[in-house]
Amino acid sequence: MNKLRNKVQLIGNVGERPEITELDNNHKVARLSLATNAHYKNAKGEKVKRTEWHTLIAWGKVAEIVERLVTKGQELAIEGKLTYRTYEDKENVKRQVTQIVISEILLLGKAKKNQDEDENAL
Repeated sequence: MNKLRNKVQLIGNVGERPEITELDNNHKVARLSLATNAHYKNAKGEKVKRTEWHTLIAWGKVAEIVERLVTKGQELAIEGKLTYRTYEDKENVKRQVTQIVISEILLLGKAKKNQDEDENAL
């Protein structure tokens, strides 16, 4: 049962091109957003689609995989753990951020065409 603690599994689409940062020790960190969708009927019987956005962080080898293979619109399955961190913004207001640190990643589908790539092709 210990392996079930703090385990997150999501399937969704990448919102923006992943942001890759190389650290001083030659390790990489990737930051990306993932959209997941839920469909349900409201009280009026109308179909509703609700999108949730998740902030994902990948370190080391997983970050290198993200850098090489993940693009905007790509469908992913990820497994990781939920983490929280706090910081002070420019106005010295304390903020809390919820993130998912990826331990496993699976590329599921082809990336949706990126508008930036379409414009560069012209």
